[in-house]
Amino acid sequence: MRKTVETVTGAIPVEQLGKTLVHEHFAFGYPGFSGDISLGAFDFQEALQVGIAVAESVMAQGVKTVVDPTPNECGRNPELLRKIATETGLQIICATGYYYEGEGATPYFKFRQALGTAEEDIYEMFMKEITDGIGTTGVKPGIIKLASSKDMITDYEMMFFKAAARVHNETGITILTHTQEGTMGPEQAKLLVEEGVNPQSIIIGHMCGNTDVSYHLRTLETGVNIGFDRFGIQGLVGAPFDKERLVTLIGLLNSGYERQIMLSHDTVNYWMGRPPVLPESVQKIMANWQPVYIFEEILPKLKAAGITEETINTLFIENPLALFSAETKVKA
Repeated sequence: MRKTVETVTGAIPVEQLGKTLVHEHFAFGYPGFSGDISLGAFDFQEALQVGIAVAESVMAQGVKTVVDPTPNECGRNPELLRKIATETGLQIICATGYYYEGEGATPYFKFRQALGTAEEDIYEMFMKEITDGIGTTGVKPGIIKLASSKDMITDYEMMFFKAAARVHNETGITILTHTQEGTMGPEQAKLLVEEGVNPQSIIIGHMCGNTDVSYHLRTLETGVNIGFDRFGIQGLVGAPFDKERLVTLIGLLNSGYERQIMLSHDTVNYWMGRPPVLPESVQKIMANWQPVYIFEEILPKLKAAGITEETINTLFIENPLALFSAETKVKA
């Protein structure tokens, strides 16, 4: 059993994680935001105040830890996260990793891929940040973030998966993924496990983008964890409505998979660059995309369906603890 996990304020005993949201973004921007600074300049103090308000709101629901898996090229800001954590006492775990090919910043590593060095370069990047911290901040990531495209893991994305598996096998670090539009969950799980990653150290993200029970079962049967982590996102990016998610989730819980599931929202609380302006119709269906929505609206529905408080504690407390304490036989 691993004894500690890295947060943005330093390593803590895994037993201190407590109630955990496994996928929220305090700040996020699609690559290219840095070119829009004339109208979308980053305001650290504004982002900090937003972050503090979000932290206080989830802490009021008993949350002690939030995992922020923002990829390196999507506005990851360890200094901001550390300041939010310091000001509020919330434990925040950040990531090292890159986004999927379709929405990531691909030219840098694609150029290095053409030169034949990219996979080794990615491995070195992961190891440097995990060992020494991100840049000059001293903040060490507690997870590796991976992502794949709709219906495929591209050659570009495969480099990150393979490098991450190698790093996991040497360090034991936890791996968290992004799946696009409810696809590639089983394939991600199979790939990582075949590369030697401990399935208990993996959480396949955004699985609630798919309501096909067989899709979930094929993923769960590999031994990995899955995230129902986009509650509140409806009708966009191929996402089903929450009432459909709930039916799938309740079915899986009643089938005995409660120890492999974790919940979250995937909220973006501060946009890097100019915030997107959503059409009024979209605003209405996305109105619940807030960091306390699960606690205020989803948990009462789960309880009404017969899901016990004990099971809910398993989802939010015991499962994140097991994810971050899973032991890997580290290769010398």
